Amino acid sequence: MFRTSLRNVLAHKGRLLMTMLAVLLGVAFLCATLVFTDTFAEAYRKSSERSFEYVDVAIRPGRAPEGAPPGTRPALTQDLLHAVARLPEARTVIGSVTGFTAIAGKDATPAGQGWSTRGANYYPGQDGADPRYPLARGRAPENAGEIMIDAESAERTGYEVGDTVRVSVDGPILKEKLVGVFTTDDGEVSAGGTLTLFDTATAQRLFAEPDEFHEITAKATSGVSQAALQTAVEKVLPAGADTFTGDSLAHDQAVRVESSISDLRSTLLVFAGIALFVGVFLIANTFTMLTAQRTRDLALLRAIGASRRQITRSVLVEALLIGAGAGCAGVVAGIGVGACLRSLIGLFGAGDQVLPDGPLVVSPVSVAVSLSVGVLVTMAAAWLPARRAGRIPPVAAISAVHAQATSKSLAVRTIVGAFLSAAGAAAVLAGTGMGVDDGQYVIGLGASALLIGVFVLTPMLSRPFVAAVTPLLRRMGAPGKLARENALRNPRRTAATASALTIGLAIITGLTVIATSSQEATDARATATLKADYVIRMGNYDDLSVQVEDTLKAAGGVTAVSPLREVPARVADSPTFLTGVDASVIGDLLRPEFTRGSLSAFGAGGAVVDAGTAAGHGWTIGTVLPVTFPDGNHGRVTVRGIYQDTDLLHGLVIDTSLLDPHLRTRTAASVLVKTAHGPSGAAKNSIVKALGNSPAILVQSKQDVSTSIAQNITMMLYLLYGLLAMAVIVAVLGVVNTLVMSIAERSAEIGMLRAIGLDRRGVRRMVRLESVVISLFGATLGTGLGLYFGWAGVRLLAADSPAHRLIVPWGQVALILALATVIGVVAAVWPARNAARLDMLTAIQSG
Repeated sequence: MFRTSLRNVLAHKGRLLMTMLAVLLGVAFLCATLVFTDTFAEAYRKSSERSFEYVDVAIRPGRAPEGAPPGTRPALTQDLLHAVARLPEARTVIGSVTGFTAIAGKDATPAGQGWSTRGANYYPGQDGADPRYPLARGRAPENAGEIMIDAESAERTGYEVGDTVRVSVDGPILKEKLVGVFTTDDGEVSAGGTLTLFDTATAQRLFAEPDEFHEITAKATSGVSQAALQTAVEKVLPAGADTFTGDSLAHDQAVRVESSISDLRSTLLVFAGIALFVGVFLIANTFTMLTAQRTRDLALLRAIGASRRQITRSVLVEALLIGAGAGCAGVVAGIGVGACLRSLIGLFGAGDQVLPDGPLVVSPVSVAVSLSVGVLVTMAAAWLPARRAGRIPPVAAISAVHAQATSKSLAVRTIVGAFLSAAGAAAVLAGTGMGVDDGQYVIGLGASALLIGVFVLTPMLSRPFVAAVTPLLRRMGAPGKLARENALRNPRRTAATASALTIGLAIITGLTVIATSSQEATDARATATLKADYVIRMGNYDDLSVQVEDTLKAAGGVTAVSPLREVPARVADSPTFLTGVDASVIGDLLRPEFTRGSLSAFGAGGAVVDAGTAAGHGWTIGTVLPVTFPDGNHGRVTVRGIYQDTDLLHGLVIDTSLLDPHLRTRTAASVLVKTAHGPSGAAKNSIVKALGNSPAILVQSKQDVSTSIAQNITMMLYLLYGLLAMAVIVAVLGVVNTLVMSIAERSAEIGMLRAIGLDRRGVRRMVRLESVVISLFGATLGTGLGLYFGWAGVRLLAADSPAHRLIVPWGQVALILALATVIGVVAAVWPARNAARLDMLTAIQSG
């Protein structure tokens, strides 16, 4: 029986090619996911180990002591560093200060990527060198106005020692002299980031406070353990400071990396699972058709003594051989795809997520899991066809008619499908009334049940669909009528072929509806209340220096400027953030929707608060709130307005004249600007020029904000489309495979049609129309389900964010249906060509 199975695989290798390709694609996707995420995790783990190479114990600020002003943290001072350095257990001690630093290239564009553009201090030891940053050329910065940059950034930008480099930390431009270039193992630098080093005093002035550090690290003397050094360090610590061993920091970093990688891995595995799930339909359909075509052969085996179990086992062995072959090829392809992804991320980055250098990681577990999944999926899909093959009686050897579906089996199938569909639809509907946290799982389970139910019902649903398109098919003449009959001849086969496409297009349509609706809601939340011509913010969304708003107020053509300050405070004994605005002009820059009061209601000691915060604390108009400001002083404000929060304005809002006297350093999350003649290219260029063409500052009009939101969501949607394309490709292979095998099964019939006058062109048209009908059937079901899933997703999001409302992109839905037609035509090219080239006499004799 094993030899028989092997011969069957070799005899039908052409027919099984599409099945093997479907398994190969799914396994490749799975293997690539595992290889890429393993590589990602290993690269970050190695990078973390290198970053803690000079750390045995780290000292960091802990919680502020009880009663301290809001937002304050214990200071790590120069005196503390000296106290740690005097410990006999400590060999070297380094004080570190870090912060965002943008470098402008020679073409005035930012040289780094997002959050990976950083600045730090060069802390020389007794030998005058900082072991973290070996010099490549030049010298270390010693005074204000001098910097070093990493060697990779110097190579990218073309800067040489002695050049003047334009740098920005919190907005305003700094023109610094490049005095040195250093090398570093920092993973973010190798992935496209930049690292700029200042002397310690300058870094403290830019990123912290004079004589204060963000972190103090110590390296133990020879023979002293990390635990012993930690114990010694804790004896000289001030209240509120915390210590961590280098090993514990490396472990925590590894856990965080694994957690973030886990999210990425889970997302990719979901789409790999979808591709494999769609492949199940193709595999099951293929084996069902092969079993039907080999009815007489299998019955003859039964007649000469083969048992049912042997027949079933022979079909499963075929599936095992196909799954093993396709799985091995898929593993090899997946390793290649993983390597390509590794290279692409290294070249282009991934937003703020960058990948350090490191080798490609191909673990035995990844290979074994991928190969096992490919084999198991293939065998699981072939199990039902194998069982049906085992039930073929010996008498079928003398008759081609066998195992037609009984009315009882069809009735049971209809009842089961109707129950699953109704239960799934009800679960999806119930989930929309819950919160996002709970509702997403209920909707997910309901959607899965609904998809399975519709799949079970698909044979019954195919008949009315074909009936609906019959008038169009009849206009196509004889080929159209024959295509209709072929689609109706075996509803189960038509259903199984269309179902793969249904699943892929249901997910694509649902995601499109949710993304379009979310884009509209996000855009409205960000810009609906905006009256300002421009929003000024840092490229990494850090706070802007007060110099930015002062410069804008003095700029020509600017009529109104207001900062949006966000500072920690305590209001009514609860930690919260205060938003400070210029009450005299904010009405010209924002128009939030007020339920009571207005922006003009500030007055002396007044405040406005968003509706969610007010409801959560029970605040109403006239409520007097005790406030503890960042400097520890106390005051009172009276609620004089309640508004609907937006991305720009939220929380408790007060006038800057009340807030600023309590701030040690004035900064702003963003600055709103109104110009005399409205937004224009000239006005924007004037503002950019006034701010010194800073590489760190974004100057965005309302349209720019909308475009940015649209681009982010569109990029995410395209990524999802790319991942789901695998499932659609597998679905297309299913259509091709079904047509190829169906033509082989109907070769005698096609030969007879040719003999009675149907020309080759008519045969090709018949096959194409049959393919289009199947594809459109799957697409219609898929888009219908997708619209329902999209509606449910938007309604669920609206429970937490009322700005969400259903937006159906009918143009894109029409494009999806048009794509299904194209899929049908493309999928029929090869089968139609084969059908048209059949020799009439040979085909008739094969019957």
